[in-house]
Amino acid sequence: MEGMDHGDMPGMGGMSPPPSSSSMNGTTGMHGMHHKMMMHMTFFWGKNAEILFNGWPGTNTGMYVLALVIVFVLSFLIEWLSHCRVTKPGSSNVAADLLQTFLHALRVGLAYIVMLAVMSFNVGVLLVAVAGHTLGFFFFASSIFNKPAAVTGSDLPSMSC
Repeated sequence: MEGMDHGDMPGMGGMSPPPSSSSMNGTTGMHGMHHKMMMHMTFFWGKNAEILFNGWPGTNTGMYVLALVIVFVLSFLIEWLSHCRVTKPGSSNVAADLLQTFLHALRVGLAYIVMLAVMSFNVGVLLVAVAGHTLGFFFFASSIFNKPAAVTGSDLPSMSC
């Protein structure tokens, strides 16, 4: 096995081993320009990040702030969706069920987007995601802004594991 080309092994279907770490230092783009690809696997603090989309926000401070605002708003909306009452309690018609299903799909989709943003390992993104959830819970679930009966009611079940 030592020194053997693994692409020629029976049952391997022409698969070759992954490139060595020395060949993964960067990629060559258009016009022969050399671009370094960096992916953080630990939390870091800084505006130079990639959040949700390739190359966005990059090194642009304004776009980084926009990304933070978007993550905050998405987290806040998730809490609103988790505690809002759109249908009348006890409604059991097809339209109410479809609306609840749509709201559930929207809440889960937004939660996954926030999760992917946090997976950028940027501390700023983590902090605004937690802040959005915290303020959303405070405004939509606490008894300070809601009547006690409204605190327990929601169209959607909790997002428990």
